[in-house]
Amino acid sequence: MGKIKNYYVCQECGYEALKWSGKCPDCDTWNSMVEEVREAKTSKSSSSILKISNEPQSILEIKSLNYERLDTDIKELNRVMGGGIVKGSLILISGDPGIGKSTLLLQVANNISKKYGKVLYISGEESEEQIKIRGERLQALSKDLYLLSETNIENIEHHVNKFNPIFVIVDSVQTLYHPSISSAPGSVSQVREGSNSIMRIGKSKGIPFFIVAHVTKQGALAGPKVLEHMVDTVLHFEGERTEEFRILRTIKNRFGTTSEIGVFEMREKGLEEVANPSAVFLEDTDFNKEGSIVIGVMEGSRPILVEVQALVTETKAAMPRRTSVGIDNPRLNLILAVLEKKLRLPFYKYDVYINVVGGLNIEGTFGDLGIALALISSIKSCETKLEKLLVVGEIGLTGEVRPVSFSEKIVNEGKKMGFKNFIVPQRNKDKILSDGISVMGVSTLKEVINKVF
Repeated sequence: MGKIKNYYVCQECGYEALKWSGKCPDCDTWNSMVEEVREAKTSKSSSSILKISNEPQSILEIKSLNYERLDTDIKELNRVMGGGIVKGSLILISGDPGIGKSTLLLQVANNISKKYGKVLYISGEESEEQIKIRGERLQALSKDLYLLSETNIENIEHHVNKFNPIFVIVDSVQTLYHPSISSAPGSVSQVREGSNSIMRIGKSKGIPFFIVAHVTKQGALAGPKVLEHMVDTVLHFEGERTEEFRILRTIKNRFGTTSEIGVFEMREKGLEEVANPSAVFLEDTDFNKEGSIVIGVMEGSRPILVEVQALVTETKAAMPRRTSVGIDNPRLNLILAVLEKKLRLPFYKYDVYINVVGGLNIEGTFGDLGIALALISSIKSCETKLEKLLVVGEIGLTGEVRPVSFSEKIVNEGKKMGFKNFIVPQRNKDKILSDGISVMGVSTLKEVINKVF
């Protein structure tokens, strides 16, 4: 038997120390060091004979595997995951409390059980009766959908081996515990051991596992970073609980792209897919009003049109406010700095509020030009003179309008939505067919101002 040792482990980053300290030396988090008891493994004699089970092989000699995928019957989820759930994969889904993680997974479990066979839904947070109540509301009552309320990893492994399901859901990994580890459920050691056990079961039996993970107050994934490295796919649910729309985004995917998003709408009977997000985000848009511009962005292979609203109001405060929803604050500050320098607009004495309607978080530089025009429209208190205008383009630090990729896809999406006027970077204009629409190419911010206002 090995010697028993005490360690102090940070519950935020997993840093280990022999002595307790008030602040983690690695991540600087206060009061996160928790004592854990561990048995030190005795090292074997160096003269022991190694058992070699395999030999290095050339990559050209290794046979390629055709990964079989399970169809979830939810197109938006299939899109995000690259075409479905790969057998034997380990998928992690996170999001704020009440965002709809358990609802989505129960719908997925119901669909897969009807199509492929037995599915096991393991919950450490709800009883079987509580899950059944939610299943009745969602009409997820397949006879091959089995429920289990369990948190002991050894018992879970026993049930999976005995039951041999097609698909397993674990909600959530922070509730699991292994009897051989003295720390409480949710600690770094327990989360690490639970994930390792689930990965071993799934890979050895070819069973895909969906595991739910909690998030911190800042919205980051709770637990050790090794959890994200261990799994094959990391999904994150975005959106406000008070809003109807939810965005499912891929952070990591070993079997597909990480640039796709899935759009859902929360209804009484569960999450419903949104096949045309542009129509939803622009449903109540007044296309010609002060401080409002419609922009086009690319989310993976899908063009999406959204409305950006800006409010610029004079302030007497020494430090004016810069508040943005759906846009990175550093990107907003960069655009404001360019407008102040190149167009002499006095944003330094104005509070600036900017919002992306519908709850979508814009990534990349597709919306730079549209954001700038919304800010200019608000500070000048004037509307654009072009009806049904769609704007796309990146702004450089010297005030030039730089080209963006997939501009023709965004313009084609705008055509379908009934837009007549388009402003794009000059270098993108040559690739766009202006049949029945007005496409204006611009090179600088000053050139844009003359055409829009």
